[in-house]
Amino acid sequence: MARFELKLPKMGESVAEATITSWLKEVGDTIELDEAVVEIATDKVDSEVPSEVEGTLVEILFEKDTVVSVGETIAIIETEGENSNIDASQNITSSVVERSSTERTQIKEIEKTIEKAADIKAMPIPKTSDSGKFYSPLVRNIAQTEGVSMEELETISGTGKEGRVTKDDILGFIKKRGNTPAAAHPLEAAKPKKEATKSKAIEIPSTKASPVSVNGGDEIIEMTRMGKLISKHMVASVQTSAHVQSFIEIDVTNIVKWRNKVKDAFLKREGEKLTFTPILMQAVASTIKKYPLINIAVDGDHIIKKKNINLGMAAALPDGNLIVPVIKNADQLNLVGMTKAVNDLANRARNNGLKPDEIKDGTYTVTNVGSFGSIMGTPIINQPQVAILALGAIRKVPAVIETPEGDFIGIRQKMFVSHSYDHRVVNGALGGMFIKTLKEILEAWDVNQDF
Repeated sequence: MARFELKLPKMGESVAEATITSWLKEVGDTIELDEAVVEIATDKVDSEVPSEVEGTLVEILFEKDTVVSVGETIAIIETEGENSNIDASQNITSSVVERSSTERTQIKEIEKTIEKAADIKAMPIPKTSDSGKFYSPLVRNIAQTEGVSMEELETISGTGKEGRVTKDDILGFIKKRGNTPAAAHPLEAAKPKKEATKSKAIEIPSTKASPVSVNGGDEIIEMTRMGKLISKHMVASVQTSAHVQSFIEIDVTNIVKWRNKVKDAFLKREGEKLTFTPILMQAVASTIKKYPLINIAVDGDHIIKKKNINLGMAAALPDGNLIVPVIKNADQLNLVGMTKAVNDLANRARNNGLKPDEIKDGTYTVTNVGSFGSIMGTPIINQPQVAILALGAIRKVPAVIETPEGDFIGIRQKMFVSHSYDHRVVNGALGGMFIKTLKEILEAWDVNQDF
């Protein structure tokens, strides 16, 4: 028998660690090749870690909710074959224990150093307290930033699973602490006091959310992890960017006729379904090439003009949340390549199969609100980008058609497009000209072209 070390795989250049959210297998379970063993989460995406071998799970080295670095061994799988690496694997548990002991020693040394230096921030909060309570990375980070000591953390009544302290618990504690007069923190006492100024600043009352009343018939549902991330991201975007919208109506009759004519042949030749999304995404990429100052990001007082056109494509997840996979270098893809990229990312998004690198580095985002029946929308900018485009539903509408013989009323396929942009760096002329050019590209579609 041989023992195989299952390691946390590399999930992108910017991802150094992940949190174990759930073990899908227990010790003693049989594991097939490529079968998912554990679910992990980063700050960008949730995913599964499959097994590279067939065998039996004999050891789990990290518990649920533990943060693990990329490359670390997380489990041991016993396989058929020569016992080539058993000695090394037998020492894994002891090495993990030794490493944990070393980490605890380092934390104690850091604590001693901090006690001697009054101008250093509060000491790091360990994952587990002396009483055995586990604190998630997010809770520890908030505690570190807000100067909440371990003694204070121990007094918080957790509402999470098994009494764990959640983000809402610690934020509620900090709010109450801020409203209650208390003795100064020991480190704050060593800092020099500022002299009182003669003039008193005008105090502006902070806006607080109104308390929500709950009766016996109401159901309380905790937001999902991704829901919390999206909520925080959206609020931050509204507080960062000066949102402005421009709207335009586009006649896509020629595109509808062309797609209906070629979609069967396209599926037969390419093995892919041709939807309107890749057609529209290709047109957006072409428009960005004409207006590169829409493909930028803001960093303080500087504008970063992006070299690559990486289109984010908002996709719905089974739980109702949205995720934005990114089509890299979208302007370099022809329609076939764009269709394959769109279908692949959309399918894997629905099955939680995206990799962290596939939802990062976007420079412009497109969201199809028409897929839910909406004729238009005012989307929130996906930071740190400066613009986002919403595609409305394609509808048959009566329209005035101009001809050399005169005007008449006819049935046309039309859609509204709404463009949200950051008015700090994108003025109305650029925002409006962008969608005007997009309209011209789409309405000039040749119904006789090949694909």
